[in-house]
Amino acid sequence: MSPKRPSWLPSYIPELQGLRGIAILAVVFYHSHPRLAGTPLYAPALWGWAGVNLFFVLSGFLITAILLEARDKPRYFRSFYGRRALRIWPMYILVLAVCYLKADWFIGMPVSKAIQEAPWWAYVLFVQNLFHLNLPPGLGPTWSLAIEEQYYFLWAPVVRFLRRPWLLACVLGGALIASPMLRATNFSWITKTDTVTHLDGIAMGSLLALALYTIALPRRVWLAIGVVALIVGFTLAGTIAGGTALLDSALTCGFGGTVLASIASTGSPNLVNLVLRRGPLVYYGRISYGMYMTHIMVFIYFGWFDERMDAYGMWGNLAVIGLRLATATLVATVLWYGFESRILKLKKYF
Repeated sequence: MSPKRPSWLPSYIPELQGLRGIAILAVVFYHSHPRLAGTPLYAPALWGWAGVNLFFVLSGFLITAILLEARDKPRYFRSFYGRRALRIWPMYILVLAVCYLKADWFIGMPVSKAIQEAPWWAYVLFVQNLFHLNLPPGLGPTWSLAIEEQYYFLWAPVVRFLRRPWLLACVLGGALIASPMLRATNFSWITKTDTVTHLDGIAMGSLLALALYTIALPRRVWLAIGVVALIVGFTLAGTIAGGTALLDSALTCGFGGTVLASIASTGSPNLVNLVLRRGPLVYYGRISYGMYMTHIMVFIYFGWFDERMDAYGMWGNLAVIGLRLATATLVATVLWYGFESRILKLKKYF
């Protein structure tokens, strides 16, 4: 059976943009969680790192859907890799350039020394997550980007040449099983950000796309599956899976269910869907890439403000959070309208 988009599934699902907005805000608040101590937001902020897992699931679904629809079309590889390069590389190169040109600030050493000692070659090759390197804070978020680039570099030809859906499902199932097993090991070569231990989310998103495109189930059945998966996944994450190698697996199940439920219920006039497809979450989803790549640099730039606010206790901390969020939003907005969106217009040539 050839993969085909279900008739009920629109080409654009606005609710996923809202989920992306939740993911970026979760990451930003996680990187500010020490400043939230003593507030009701502290405990939720400690879980903000999981926003990256949600990004992985979303990316896996969207990119795999694109690949499944394009795999019988001409210029498959040229179109896919060209469009991916336009989406990822310009912002990535800009962030690298700023960090290295202002290395004394963002890396902690003069630019001449940074070029010699900081692992610039790892960033160029998108392999910075595979080695035991001390990534500068400003470039720390790039580890997840490296995982996505490595995955799609290999996944595109797999989708193209493995014609049977069950073979693709076996590959993805193997990734879902192997990741927690490798997380449970103590192999010295595995880093905390290694690709082999973070494949759950992308593989789950890819599996969702494959399932929706090959299994003809009613929309309401997919919705039920999604709701059950998110309840089970998040329940396990908050109980027996917590603190174990299965925590990311449980979160992947929960986020996979969330994404599936949002897809299956897209357009429904309920409160959750309305929040996800309109308002600030959608906007943050739109600027999420620029915000993810630059928010740590913004935090570093305003370090002087943090120091001044230390004397004011909780109110000073809240002022720091407010400035960080407002400034990171402003920077990401400027980058979107003045840089990213302009470059993305070139996608028409691919």
